[in-house]
Amino acid sequence: MTARRPRRVLLAMIALAAGLAAAPVPAALPWGAGSSELPTLAPMLEKATPAVVNVNTESHVRTPRNPLLDDPVFRRFFNLPKQPHERERKAQSLGSGVIVDAERGYVLTNHHVIEGADVISITLRDGRQLQAKLIGSDPDTDVAVVQVPAKNLSALPLADSDGLRVGDFVVAIGNPFGLGQTVTSGIVSALGRSGLGIEGYEDFIQTDASINPGNSGGALVNLRGELIGINTAILAPSGGNVGIGFAIPINMARQVMDQIVRHGAIRRGLLGVATQDLTPQLAEAFGIRTDQGAVISQIGAKSAAEKAGLRVGDVITAVNDRPVRDSAALRNSIGLLRVGDEVRLGLLREGKPLSLTARLGEGRGGRVADSSGGGGKALNPRLEGASFGNLPDGHPLSGEVDGVLVNAVEAGSPAARGGLRRGDVILGVNREPVAGIEDFAQAVTGNRALLLQVLRGRSSLFLMLQ
Repeated sequence: MTARRPRRVLLAMIALAAGLAAAPVPAALPWGAGSSELPTLAPMLEKATPAVVNVNTESHVRTPRNPLLDDPVFRRFFNLPKQPHERERKAQSLGSGVIVDAERGYVLTNHHVIEGADVISITLRDGRQLQAKLIGSDPDTDVAVVQVPAKNLSALPLADSDGLRVGDFVVAIGNPFGLGQTVTSGIVSALGRSGLGIEGYEDFIQTDASINPGNSGGALVNLRGELIGINTAILAPSGGNVGIGFAIPINMARQVMDQIVRHGAIRRGLLGVATQDLTPQLAEAFGIRTDQGAVISQIGAKSAAEKAGLRVGDVITAVNDRPVRDSAALRNSIGLLRVGDEVRLGLLREGKPLSLTARLGEGRGGRVADSSGGGGKALNPRLEGASFGNLPDGHPLSGEVDGVLVNAVEAGSPAARGGLRRGDVILGVNREPVAGIEDFAQAVTGNRALLLQVLRGRSSLFLMLQ
């Protein structure tokens, strides 16, 4: 073992030297004129950090007192003086923000940083403290816009966050733990993170640059000092940074900010569809050769989608010429548009490309009653373990939809593994509607795969049983 160690060390040093020689140097790192200078982010940060501010909020919170204090016997026994039913206490919070418009004094931050605040104050890099006015905020995207007096401010230029790639170098600037402005660096470790339950509209940039409590609302910048995201959340089982932080892409934040500044509020347009991700199984069932898109499983009556001619089973692949990779991407694209906006939808219908234009409405229209699915007890081996019947007269959907009710599903059966549940209403089999149990039995008989259109509660989905 001891005789081999020098050889291993030598080989490791050779490999490290070769790797360093071959590794590309980020163009944004200033090496300086002399060979003795080391790479540094300092020149970029000297320009960027004055635009990142500390956000301090103060609010008054009313807390109810103990009900025992309202008991006259208890009060008399302890000779307690009369007190108000509620007590008021001051609550303070710390966060970060980014100046994005120096001429008008607009600062981007998180909604949760300023939520419920009575007083918002901004501390600049040079030590100045300014009172800020709330212009508006959007809880669904966790974006807020405040305004400070526009005098001798520095703003960060905005990048195109759609051009980010996993592996790009990034720098997070903020006010963690109230320590004052702090800079950390890392890379983009993932893009398009959603389904985290943090916000209503999620399309997060994930980074391993250290983000901690107090960084919320701060800047995520690239090596050119351009703003690419607003730091908003961390995955922290231990309460501190574990190398997984999330930022709102600046393209999303900019759209929200534009609406807030122009209209003072967000009025989201609705397309009126329910969708699910396009899986390889669904793509095969629909006869299409793409693995990205959102399958329409439900269309609202009198909705923008119905008026535009969309159909259940259509696969939306683009919104305003921008690709749609899944249901979350579609929801984000539509959710950032206003009522009355026209959108160009690229879609696949029966495997053929199609383009439609829809004018977004305020939604709520009529009730949605479209879905898919199918089954039968001994009619198809994929449906074993389930029993079916016509919708009874007392069923809430009786007279509103045509379909077949799933009366029971045995745990662990093929039907259960296929995703069927008791109470599902099957509206279609292999993209053909079923009016009742006879149509259903005829549609599922055999040993073939089944594409089921299922109504579950007031939501709809496709199930592929193979």
